[in-house]
Amino acid sequence: MAVELAPITREAVPRVAAFLHTHLDDSVSADRWARAIDVPWSPELGFMLLDDGEVVGAQLLWRSQRTVEGRVEAFCNLGSWCVLPEYRGHSLRLVRAALADRDCTYTDLTPRPEVVAINERLGFEHLDTTAVVMPNLPWPARGSVSSDPAVLERTLTGVELQRYRDHAGAEPARHVVLRRGARWCYVMFRVERRKGLPLASLLYVSDPGLFAAMARAFARHLLVRHRVLATIVEDRIVAGRRPWPALPWPRTAPKMFRSPRLGPADADDLYSELAFQPW
Repeated sequence: MAVELAPITREAVPRVAAFLHTHLDDSVSADRWARAIDVPWSPELGFMLLDDGEVVGAQLLWRSQRTVEGRVEAFCNLGSWCVLPEYRGHSLRLVRAALADRDCTYTDLTPRPEVVAINERLGFEHLDTTAVVMPNLPWPARGSVSSDPAVLERTLTGVELQRYRDHAGAEPARHVVLRRGARWCYVMFRVERRKGLPLASLLYVSDPGLFAAMARAFARHLLVRHRVLATIVEDRIVAGRRPWPALPWPRTAPKMFRSPRLGPADADDLYSELAFQPW
């Protein structure tokens, strides 16, 4: 039978999750893969290759609708791309299907080295991933910092509340609200281990100005409540407002995007595999 290209339906998620567990990353269980793939707000989950009904390849997608300068824009984050070696000749069928929407802004935030060159040929640009690392020390701090879901629910409003609710069930994503006076800032981050040490990586900051003013309070909270020793802060996530003290972080990985009309500043890490995919 011919190799079939098909959308990943919600009924097919367990099969795709089992395929990715077996052939891409067996440190992530099939159940955890399934939870990362099947997010309720995405109308499309990706595409798969089938040979006689068996999954032999997959390209995950996370699609979202975002408001940019008053316009609703379509975004699509490219997630894990895995094809069995004997079917690699069909790999580009998955890519073409994933990139078929010419009116969509695409991001690829964890491309493997061999994928970077492919993305460049497909018109993707590199995002600036310049970053610093901030030590999480027990600083004396002003203002309040909370990871309590109840506090987040009653503090956040509008689009930020919706963003929190959309990501609240994501396994890798962690959420904090900073408050000082009448102002608040919603922060999303994930924790990864680098050389055996737990480090936080910022995914989103709603108010870079308040974050810069409360960076030490945030660092203290991550140390005391999350047992995280340092935080990686990309300039683009905090609009260039680097926390102090911090040191240059030279180990940034490439991130890429392609858009018919939006610029790099409009491409963030929300609604992406960084928030939903555990590893």
